[in-house]
Amino acid sequence: MSTIGIIWIAAIVVFIILEAVTYQIVSIWFVFGSIGAMIAYLLGTDFYVQLIVFIAVSAILLSILRPLSIKLIKKQDFKTNSDSLIGKNVLITQEVSNIKGTGQGKINGMSWTVRGEGDEVIHAGEIARIKKIEGVKLIAEKIG
Repeated sequence: MSTIGIIWIAAIVVFIILEAVTYQIVSIWFVFGSIGAMIAYLLGTDFYVQLIVFIAVSAILLSILRPLSIKLIKKQDFKTNSDSLIGKNVLITQEVSNIKGTGQGKINGMSWTVRGEGDEVIHAGEIARIKKIEGVKLIAEKIG
C-alpha cells in the first residue's frame, strides 16, 4: 500500500476518533468522504480524483444530512419543578412595577421576585396569575 492509501486510512481513523470524542455530529461526513476517496484509490484513480471524491462525498452528505441530523438531535427543553407553578396564583407581597423594578410574591410558602407581563402595577395583597418563569423571576398578570 502506498503513502496515499495510508493517508486515507489515517483520515478515516482520525475522523472517527474526532466524531467519538464530540457529543455532536461533527465529522461523520468526512469519514464517508475518506471512505469514498479510499475506494477511488483502490480503483487506481489519480490522487486529484480521490481528493475530488473526498470533497464531493463530504459536501453532499454535509449539505443533505446535516439539517436532518440537527432536527433529530435538537436541544431539548427540560422541565423543572418550578415549571409546575405556571398557571397558578401568587400572593403579591411587594408592589409589582416593571418601571420601578420592584415586586415580590409568595407561593407555596416561598418568596419569589415577581415582574408584570406588561407595564401594569400589581399592588401588595393582590393575587396574580403566573404566566411564565424567566430565570428566577415569576412573570405574572393581574387577575381581574
